[in-house]
Amino acid sequence: MSLDLLRRYDVKLQHLAQKGRQRDLIRDTGSDFTSNDYLGLASSPRMCAAVINALDRGVPVGAGGSRLLRGNHAEHVALEEEAAAFFGCERMLYFGSGYAANLAALSTLPQRGDLIVHDALIHASAHDGIRAGRAEAVSVAHNDANAVEDAIVLWRKKGGVGTPWIVVESIYSMDGDRAPLSDLIEIADRNEGFLYVDEAHGTGVHGNGGRGCAADLERRDNVIVLHTCGKALGVAGALIGANRTICEFLINRARPFIYATAPSPLQAASVREALVILADEPERQQALSDLVAFANRQFSEHLGGHGSGTQILPVIIGENGRTMRLAEGMRRQGFDIRAIRPPTVPAGTARLRITITLNVDKATIADMVQRLAAMMARETS
Repeated sequence: MSLDLLRRYDVKLQHLAQKGRQRDLIRDTGSDFTSNDYLGLASSPRMCAAVINALDRGVPVGAGGSRLLRGNHAEHVALEEEAAAFFGCERMLYFGSGYAANLAALSTLPQRGDLIVHDALIHASAHDGIRAGRAEAVSVAHNDANAVEDAIVLWRKKGGVGTPWIVVESIYSMDGDRAPLSDLIEIADRNEGFLYVDEAHGTGVHGNGGRGCAADLERRDNVIVLHTCGKALGVAGALIGANRTICEFLINRARPFIYATAPSPLQAASVREALVILADEPERQQALSDLVAFANRQFSEHLGGHGSGTQILPVIIGENGRTMRLAEGMRRQGFDIRAIRPPTVPAGTARLRITITLNVDKATIADMVQRLAAMMARETS
């Protein structure tokens, strides 16, 4: 009987394997060209010392309950206050993950009768939040600001009377390109709407002092920004920055916030230290910028085309099987590179997603690019 119950799952796994889409858990080995630990903070001595110090101060590992019960620890409050001052927004709210933050905000803030216009390539968590909400939603072509405004205008012509929401990433996670934020905020203003910016790959890396690509917009009442803490900040969780009223509304209505155990206070203490490091050590951001520029030049010289211009460098392969072979071959040579396949990316665009972090140096980057170019040439011969 139990085998019959499980058979449907086994069949689906077999279908995924046949399409070259089955996922496996692979250990982190070799030089890091796949993590989002852009500033090398995750295992830095200063972060480790901060954790030890927090434990010595009596900071607990677990919160013991939701923020609305006994889980609202002093470390959460301090983090939100310090982060609001750092990023220059009126209020911030800390969530256990970027996924939870996107799910909470996008399922709660846009109301019935509103319109969400989102870039086709936003994070899966943003898609899930939109689907869980009550607002109408439309996807538009990637980084096409004109398409965003056209969608709002068409909605108004059809009788839409609510509030439009524009949802984008500042740096796109699989392509590494930037959103046209200056154009999008003008569209939001003209149409009396909100701009929601997911800074997952901008925080710590881009903007003045690592404050992100939307740093100049964060004081505006119609701008909401998500800062992930598990990428360049090296810890986990996410901060939503917005007008005080927006954050109070999330506290009162966002189910992923209300009904979840609060993030670890020890985790919050670690994020506090990461923000201090950003302020104290601007050389980390500059060193990463230099590495990113070098890597982009290497890509242009040895792999053809142009780099993304950011720390995320996709190599589009197309076919799932070949992408997997290249990733496995590079790992065998000591470079931790992963294959990204549909449905995470559009069909026919399977790729190697290569990231540049302070966990590698220029010599390692050059060696990796040259070996990858040679391997790709052999694959096509």
